[in-house]
Amino acid sequence: MIAQVIVDVVHTNVDKPFSYLVPDGMKLALGSRVRVPLGKRKVDGLVTGLLTDDQLPTEVPIHKLRPIDSVLEDYPALLPPLILLAEQMAQENHCPLSETLRLMLPAAMRTGRIKQKQELYVKLSQVDGEAEAAKLKRAPKRATLLRLLKDGEARSVSELAQLVSNPRESLKALEEAGLVTVEEREVFRSPYDQEDEKRSEAPPLTADQREALQSMLPSLTQGNGAFLLHGVTGSGKTEVYLAMVKQVLQQGKGAIVLVPEIALTPQMVRWFRNRFGHSTAVLHSRLTDGQRFDEWRRIRLGDARVVVGARSAIFAPVERLGLIVVDEEHEQTYLSDKHPRYDARRVAKRRCENEGATLVLSSATPSILSFAMARRGDYTLVEMPNRVNERPLPEVTVVDMRVELEAGNRSIFSTLLAQKLGECISRGEQAMLFLNRRGFSTFVSCRSCGYVVKCDQCDLSMTLQRSGPDDPGELRCHMCGAVRKPPDVCPECGSKYIRYFGSGTQRVEEEMHKLFSQVKTVRMDIDTTKGRDAHAKLLDEFGSGRAQVLIGTQMIAKGLDFPKVTLVGVVAADMTLNLPDYRAPERTFQLITQVAGRAGRADRPGQVVVQTYKPDNPCILAAAHQDYRAFFELEFARRRTGLYPPFTLLARLLVECPDEAGAKEMADRLYEIMQTYLLSHAPQKRRVLMIRADEAPVKRIRGQYRYHVLLKLFDHPDASPILRQMAELTALGDERCHIYCEVNPATMM
Repeated sequence: MIAQVIVDVVHTNVDKPFSYLVPDGMKLALGSRVRVPLGKRKVDGLVTGLLTDDQLPTEVPIHKLRPIDSVLEDYPALLPPLILLAEQMAQENHCPLSETLRLMLPAAMRTGRIKQKQELYVKLSQVDGEAEAAKLKRAPKRATLLRLLKDGEARSVSELAQLVSNPRESLKALEEAGLVTVEEREVFRSPYDQEDEKRSEAPPLTADQREALQSMLPSLTQGNGAFLLHGVTGSGKTEVYLAMVKQVLQQGKGAIVLVPEIALTPQMVRWFRNRFGHSTAVLHSRLTDGQRFDEWRRIRLGDARVVVGARSAIFAPVERLGLIVVDEEHEQTYLSDKHPRYDARRVAKRRCENEGATLVLSSATPSILSFAMARRGDYTLVEMPNRVNERPLPEVTVVDMRVELEAGNRSIFSTLLAQKLGECISRGEQAMLFLNRRGFSTFVSCRSCGYVVKCDQCDLSMTLQRSGPDDPGELRCHMCGAVRKPPDVCPECGSKYIRYFGSGTQRVEEEMHKLFSQVKTVRMDIDTTKGRDAHAKLLDEFGSGRAQVLIGTQMIAKGLDFPKVTLVGVVAADMTLNLPDYRAPERTFQLITQVAGRAGRADRPGQVVVQTYKPDNPCILAAAHQDYRAFFELEFARRRTGLYPPFTLLARLLVECPDEAGAKEMADRLYEIMQTYLLSHAPQKRRVLMIRADEAPVKRIRGQYRYHVLLKLFDHPDASPILRQMAELTALGDERCHIYCEVNPATMM
């Protein structure tokens, strides 16, 4: 036998299958990871094909083939559908296949940093443990161990060591006497809090839930269909997912449920584990290498059939896949900005088509693109217009902060929000305060000359962060993490008039403590959730009622379900509205609607206070009325007029280089190549509305200067060759100057 192997080396020179001889007796299958010689070194690789010698291409002499050195696992690491998916993604991204194959495997497994964890287990031999223990009057420790093992169950030595001090010598003596057997077993490193697990039964479904479920079940049974589930916040979409997963498991298939934020994962995992127990696995970036490897192995070996996780969980090795759910499908976190770039929603659709599974995209505020595709018929629209048990949507009040300022209120809390907070706290209920900016002040500026303190490595203003009122704080770049002391005088003009502007979550927390000093708060942003299990611990602090107010960025705006929350305050609704991005109105509407939906999810009515300097903005008014369809029609018309996606495509070649002149020179070169291409391809040129070379909106990030060639195209089959040409031009980059092709990128910065 001859194996076709893709070596785990990302370079165009080796972007092809290499042929190796399979030694006699070696067990090998499609998808096996192997160690193979490549030149003078040995590298890892993946078997993508198995041939007999008569199938070998004629240009490859069989006597020159080298044998495979070893097989790295006793099972194929990748299933054939995932190899196919990697090949499709490599073609779309115009990148080496080894690069997309890497997405499919835990990084620590590929690099050999992690191995299976083995632990010693002890089990009673075929004897009466109680009777044997009675004979050991002079060996009380051995007698105790026998009594602990008398039920016949195997127990780990580490578990026995918690009950009996230093048990190893006693266990050795018992083993020599033939009373116990000791063996090594693989143990899985668990990311779960075992005490938190309580098996639960499904509650009766509401009429809306039953109707939604019934409309999707035929496709689920047949293994096809793509749905957009549009349900208002609190309509019980999660129960519909749970019912669909139950159906899939009864068919002997598996399911993947994607969530956009790690903050949502603990709550979602708890719901699924309470319903499906040990067959639920979790995958996200905050797991340790060992936990991620073991969860991946549980899925690959069929021990776990339900996977809950963030974006990368779309590559989970679920065999016989029956369902993929993308929760909060509108979220930008489903777009990977690392090479090879991918959209988890598109990958989910492709995977479902490849493997005969059903796709469900779900949101209370679907992306404009997804809703437009549903109206066009690409997805089947399923709607859930009512909250569970006919609970009302929260009452939303928009506060004009200009009026507050005229009245002399310079606090970040309006009079109404401060009053509502007091009432909520006095009733023993809970509140959430949302501000989509972390830190204390969002920028530091000189009032004499206008100088703004920016990061040396990034073209971005630095944010002041403080640990308390008496702490002078530090300036931090939220892009690269650089830190420096706040200046006492202006570095530009020497003036002492240095002032702090804007507010972040730290400032909100400090102001909250000034107003209500006895109230315990929890702050959730990137700075407070860096540690392992930090999300789960903070959410538990709030969910248990030990904290009464939750303050946070967008990670608290969606998916969370706390029955005692009756008040939500949106501190600065304009923050996302003022971003230089055509999607700013959509993003603002989604955030306000989603965070408002956290209030009044149980029996107590909810209230929402939205603070803004633009109270008449149509986007904010639509969010206040929680009217998605009105907003969609408004935004759809605006994009048609302005020729923005989904009516067009925005594509760019982004150049990043440590040398500004090099970045600009490469961007100018790419612009000339694209202009020449368009001049010689008339059908394609007609589809181009705009092409220009320019600095990227954020000119420098992490020491890399950034220029781009930006195109606006009609979304038409004639535009496909242009995108292919752009993707091929990324090969002009080198180790210093990187080129990326982005189509409708998550951010244009």
